[in-house]
Amino acid sequence: MIMTHPGLPEGWGYAVWAVMLLLGLWALATRVPRELSRKTLNLEAFWLTRPLLRLLLHSPWPLRLLRLVVVALFLLVIVAGLYGSPIAERNIATVLTWNIWWAGLIVSVFFLGSAWCAVCPWDALASWMVRPRLWLGRLHVRIDNSLELKVPRYLRNVWPALLMFVGLTWLELGVGVTTSPYATALLSLLMVVLATLGMALFRNKAFCRFVCPVGRTVGFYAQLAPVELRPIDAEICAACTTLECYNGSDRVDPCPTQLVMGRLTQNTYCTSCGNCVRSCPRQNVGWRLRPPSHEAVIDARPHWDEAWFMLGLLALTGFHGLTMMPFWEEWMSAFAQRIGDSGQLLLSFSAGLVISMLLPALLYALTIFVLQRFSGREVGFRTLFTGLAFITLPLAFAYHIAHNLNHLVREGAGLGGVFMNPLGLGLEPLSMAEKHQRHFHMLISQDALFAIQGLLMMFGFWLAIKVLRHRGQAILPQAGWRLWPMLLFIIMVNGFHLWLLMQPMVMRM
Repeated sequence: MIMTHPGLPEGWGYAVWAVMLLLGLWALATRVPRELSRKTLNLEAFWLTRPLLRLLLHSPWPLRLLRLVVVALFLLVIVAGLYGSPIAERNIATVLTWNIWWAGLIVSVFFLGSAWCAVCPWDALASWMVRPRLWLGRLHVRIDNSLELKVPRYLRNVWPALLMFVGLTWLELGVGVTTSPYATALLSLLMVVLATLGMALFRNKAFCRFVCPVGRTVGFYAQLAPVELRPIDAEICAACTTLECYNGSDRVDPCPTQLVMGRLTQNTYCTSCGNCVRSCPRQNVGWRLRPPSHEAVIDARPHWDEAWFMLGLLALTGFHGLTMMPFWEEWMSAFAQRIGDSGQLLLSFSAGLVISMLLPALLYALTIFVLQRFSGREVGFRTLFTGLAFITLPLAFAYHIAHNLNHLVREGAGLGGVFMNPLGLGLEPLSMAEKHQRHFHMLISQDALFAIQGLLMMFGFWLAIKVLRHRGQAILPQAGWRLWPMLLFIIMVNGFHLWLLMQPMVMRM
């Protein structure tokens, strides 16, 4: 018997549709303001957050301790996966990795931006092996075992990260890594190996910037986060000639993704490591609050590879939800019979994955083509394609959080018991009664979960409209109602995501 989570109630579905239609009409009928508010709040100037931020940012030790804790949990996942019970719901390797970390990571981005990258265990272990630092009293020794090669020009983009994300999705949902503690441990070790190879071969942290699917997903979503690491006084950065934020100092490494703080306008490649904060001799770098999505609306610069990554993110996010529908297995079985597939149905799954990625991309390209025709071909197809791709970010992000909350809230309740016996030795699979018991002991009430999911879908739609209006105005002045093809695309995508949320969802484990 398959356990499912109930979908979003119809009442919330109607409410989201009503908001979508009202906002859509408003977007077509009103003018775009010439200027957008850019108010920010320096968190270190705020008395409530100043002590904590100064402790975390201006001393390296809090971050090192956090990394030690995360690495310890990561090593526990490895040991439990390799030597513990093969029962997914009893082994901390699968429960912590997929139900807690992978589900909670996306939620954390909205509040903390790319902070996860600062404590990433893959990067921490790679750094300790390739570029270790030793503190012997006042003596500071830095060892560098890297070849420090330049990254080839053809790899200086996010295409490798997109391919890795597709591969990770194939392993997660097709091969079934999420239900195998052993495979989860092997995949975790593989990521450490890749991070270590990238650091051993290339300058800085090429794996983090160009290859890591998790880091790039976090980075793109962080464009929507209400927090950013930026200069406190832009004039100080403008007058700086030493660029410690980029080059590092005697005791602080250079920026791992080669960013210059004075020119930084987006979170996409910032790993929140804090090197720039600690290396700046004028202490001119700090965290600040900003309007959510301002970066995606105005600041982020469009690039061809990044546009495709955002489209891939949208497609794969929807695909994750689709594979957890009760009818997905029936679809795969019927398709497998037609093509003669058998066993684990990997061929059928791969075909479904390819189709699910192509359809949103083709729909978006067709929408851009129609927009170009209605705008009188004033702007080239590629300019429109890259410039308006940012509308997909809030759509993917809102659904991704809403979907992951199901896993986090409904399937995270048994984590305490798993920590008591992390390897799951001597335990039987969860009975149906135990699964029902977990279902009724959610982290928050079901009504609260539904309310959060419904509001997230409204919020994501609103942000997408906001991005469309301002970027559309910047690319096509006086576009006005001619942006209707893009508005229709936003409504279709958000409507599809809403439909997915309203269906019963199969439990991960």
